[in-house]
Amino acid sequence: MSLDPLAKRLLTMMAAAGPPARGRPSVEARRQSLAKLMQFARTDAPDVTTRDGMLPGRAGEVPYRLYSPAHAEEVAPGFVFFHGGGLVAGSIATHDRIAAALAHATGCRLVSVDYRLAPEHPFPAAVEDAVTATEWVAREAASLGIDADRLVVGGDSAGATLAAIVCQEAAQTAGLAVAAQCLICPVLDFEETSPSREAFAEGHLIDRVTIEADLADYLPEGIDTADPRVSPLRATRVAGLPTAIIHTAEYDPMRDEGNAYARKLLAAGVAVEHVCHDGMVHNFHAMGAILPQAQLVLSQIGEQVRRAVEK
Repeated sequence: MSLDPLAKRLLTMMAAAGPPARGRPSVEARRQSLAKLMQFARTDAPDVTTRDGMLPGRAGEVPYRLYSPAHAEEVAPGFVFFHGGGLVAGSIATHDRIAAALAHATGCRLVSVDYRLAPEHPFPAAVEDAVTATEWVAREAASLGIDADRLVVGGDSAGATLAAIVCQEAAQTAGLAVAAQCLICPVLDFEETSPSREAFAEGHLIDRVTIEADLADYLPEGIDTADPRVSPLRATRVAGLPTAIIHTAEYDPMRDEGNAYARKLLAAGVAVEHVCHDGMVHNFHAMGAILPQAQLVLSQIGEQVRRAVEK
């Protein structure tokens, strides 16, 4: 399918507003750019209330925000959410509307985690925070109004990287049970360059220069990019992982690795619901002010998560 006309218009607008020659962005420019982009998010979740808190991390307290839909069960399914941003950008604030929309759509009490970012905190800081936060939510589920037996771990873009890693780690950890994983436009492989990364390296919302800059800021020298804690697609053992809900986009540089992970999980006997969205670009789910498909995919994810955690 050809690029969606509204998505094409967005890309044209972004190209016109950007510099003619694109060099490596500074960390601050990357963070400002994502914050501006996330202003295109919208939420139809007026019934969702929030509460901020701190959870204990390995290197100090980690901020979180708890989202509670008014229609949620007294003890509701839980959703641990990790925001995107290449592991160098993004925050609870940038993804507030998306988190609220996911809580509303899924009926889950959602915990959005403000994990540590690079380059101030390089690998494995974000992974440590993601695992620790998930363990804390499972342990403190009762006080959060969450059913620990119906726990979802998910995220978008690089947040989906963390979610996939957490689920792989949980499969090897006694006492931490995850019912489902929800990966939206996931970044899953830095070991090889896929055809989609080549085809959409320029002019498709996130470009090769930004992806490479993010990785350089995040990954210290000497770390193997094939390490599953960097590239979850490279994991050799995926049997027994939680039910996977995976959404990819046709014109996303990371399309192929998300599609490949869905196939890999299916081949290992994992239950998978996978949708590759025709005509869409990376992060389309977070641009509901421009793309009608954003609201549609969030509603679809809501239905899928509800099925995955129903008793």
